[in-house]
Amino acid sequence: MDKFLICGLGNPGDEYQGTRHNTGFMVLDAFAKVSNIHFEDKRYGYIAEMTVKGRKIFLLKPTTFMNLSGNAVRYWLQKENIAQYRLLVISDDIALPLGAFRLKASGNSGGHNGLGHIQQLIGQDYARLRIGIGNDYPKGSQVEWVLGKYSADDLKTLQTSIDMACEIINSFVLAGIDTTMNQFNKLGKK
Repeated sequence: MDKFLICGLGNPGDEYQGTRHNTGFMVLDAFAKVSNIHFEDKRYGYIAEMTVKGRKIFLLKPTTFMNLSGNAVRYWLQKENIAQYRLLVISDDIALPLGAFRLKASGNSGGHNGLGHIQQLIGQDYARLRIGIGNDYPKGSQVEWVLGKYSADDLKTLQTSIDMACEIINSFVLAGIDTTMNQFNKLGKK
């Protein structure tokens, strides 16, 4: 059976819930909800499992905190013997406007600490879905921005991207990265 690891980046703990940096967690929570599956607290992260058309999907929300996300990703890839090209990492991105998204088959971290740690441990050859959180913050306030909570209006804007990200996960698993990029990237521009 083909196996896939879908990792949403974020920080564990109530104080980080609803923050821009936890956008990856928000996507996986939405995907788990529509799939009627639940997360369990396991080694290095919260894990949910499901099977779709003969493919086993592992959803991972690392509990290692953002800057050490690579530890969780590497562990679960190895534990479940999942090929790296079947990994999709979902993260926030300040370089994209709120609600925009971009799917890539590989690439650099773009300054994102979570992606940077994953790259440090396994390289850059894995798919990533970046979801825009905007960058409407004063100079020198990037940390406060990414760790700040979404407003109600921002969440309304973001919801469309979260719904689209759930479709992207399904397409990635069933159709592959190239087809999924061709189908969805044009929809992610704001």
